[in-house]
Amino acid sequence: MDWLSLSIALCAGVSLSAACGFRVFVPLLTLAIAVRFCGYSVNEHLAWVGSDTAFYGLLVATVLEIAAYYIPAVDNLLDAVSTPLALVAGAIVTAGLMPDMPDIVQWAIGIIVGSGAAGAVQASTVATRGASTVTTGGFGNALVASAENVFSVAGSLLAIVLPVLAIIGVIFLAWLLWCVLRRFRKRRQEQPAT
Repeated sequence: MDWLSLSIALCAGVSLSAACGFRVFVPLLTLAIAVRFCGYSVNEHLAWVGSDTAFYGLLVATVLEIAAYYIPAVDNLLDAVSTPLALVAGAIVTAGLMPDMPDIVQWAIGIIVGSGAAGAVQASTVATRGASTVTTGGFGNALVASAENVFSVAGSLLAIVLPVLAIIGVIFLAWLLWCVLRRFRKRRQEQPAT
């Protein structure tokens, strides 16, 4: 096994999985475009992503998903559906990018690392949208949706083109989220009880 190939595949897989936490279908569509038009290689578990059916299906699903997040109330309902889908997509993407190794190892890495990355990002987006809904009455949710779209597209493209840089971005976003949540918790603890 080539450790460099494994490291790059892991960086790409985790980065695409994290992007699945923002939008489920954007990273899959990005991967489909890379496989179909740019010759990007995936293992046999993910070869289907380059098919006509997958490409057009992911294109339609991506457009519908992005549009639905701009509809008030639907965006919060969509989070409930997107959470399990993001976990599954994260596992599939990470496992599908692993180099030739036993299936049990590929899927273990996909489930643990890929689903973990997608789930962590999805949890933060759900919390952010919930806070936006409470503080702005839902009027700020379009801004949250736009930011998530940008992060999903940028993260997906970076994962394909520069996977090592993408994983650095994922680590930075995780650190930033940790700092924000820590500050938020600290502020809540300092507030007097009413």
